[in-house]
Amino acid sequence: MSASISSKKLLAAARSGHADEAKLRALGEEDPSVFFRDVIEPLADSFDPADVSTYERVMLAWLPPRPEATPAIPQRVDTVYVLSRVTLGADVKITSIVLDAMKRRFPQARIVLAGGRKAQELFAADSRITALHAEYPRSGPVSERIAFGQRLRELLRLPHSIVVDPDSRLTQLGLVAPCEADRYFHFPSRSAGGDSTANLTTLTQDWLDSIFNVRAEAFIAPEPVALSTAEPFVAISLGVGGNLTKRITGSFETELVRLLSDRYQSLWADRGAGGEEALRVTAAVEAAGASTRVRFWEGSFAGFASIAARSALYVGYDSAGQHAAAAAGVPLITVFAGAASPRFRARWSPAGPGAITVIDADGMTADECLDQVRKLLST
Repeated sequence: MSASISSKKLLAAARSGHADEAKLRALGEEDPSVFFRDVIEPLADSFDPADVSTYERVMLAWLPPRPEATPAIPQRVDTVYVLSRVTLGADVKITSIVLDAMKRRFPQARIVLAGGRKAQELFAADSRITALHAEYPRSGPVSERIAFGQRLRELLRLPHSIVVDPDSRLTQLGLVAPCEADRYFHFPSRSAGGDSTANLTTLTQDWLDSIFNVRAEAFIAPEPVALSTAEPFVAISLGVGGNLTKRITGSFETELVRLLSDRYQSLWADRGAGGEEALRVTAAVEAAGASTRVRFWEGSFAGFASIAARSALYVGYDSAGQHAAAAAGVPLITVFAGAASPRFRARWSPAGPGAITVIDADGMTADECLDQVRKLLST
């Protein structure tokens, strides 16, 4: 608890411009999980332009300032490296747009997605995209994570290549240059849009249009999963990635499953990676008396994304599933609670060609939120 308290004090000091660099460095090396949870993630999630500068000041405890440089598209581009954002929702919402843009802008080039296996599975069925394994260490001290970004230089060095970075954790949000500055294109996703409420989908598209003169869309291309239920069906995800502020407590999840099973013959529910989330989803289905209508998915996220892409409706909390459904043009209802700020909700709300409704669930009771879903299903 003392580490958590001191980390929050360090965050406040960093925001005021009076951070103790030695203390920041000690926390980042000795208790990195607390450091990222209490210092880095609040800065990255706020979308406050001042916090972008604060983040950079904090990271100066490990990194020297990176020289400013303006890259230029070379006349010959044989390989385009696109860096994964690491988190799957961001890889659908942001990285996939970058991949689509690069395929359009450089039709003869090799498009390489550098990242972990889970991200690469989202595009496994796309023959234009090649996978380059670069598994980011999501634990360990800050120095190790920075060293990983520096090692990227050894992987991204083919001649006549460029690197496009969608503000990836692989480079600590663009602070660790993975190649020479003249061939490195970094999308500043946290400062793009300034004080506006523009969605990250639009901001990514606009940046790509301004730099590469191409308009692109989000997409997914997972290997298709064989389904044992007839269509139409509903895909549902109650996962929150360990962030319990995204959940609606009480009887909401049970009543949501009951409501959906009353209107659809079959549902596919994601059990996620197991553990608490799987137990919670299973309990909601059983309490709703919907066991005969619900099929559970217990495999990869890419597999569930394949299912969601073929559903008649997607319903879930703010999570990666909503972005997969949106990219596939599936009608969806997102129950969005626990947003770090109104701008965070505006930036990360799903966007796509299908009918999308985002319920701002902060301050709502379970009954009020369920009533919103009920009304949407009745229209």
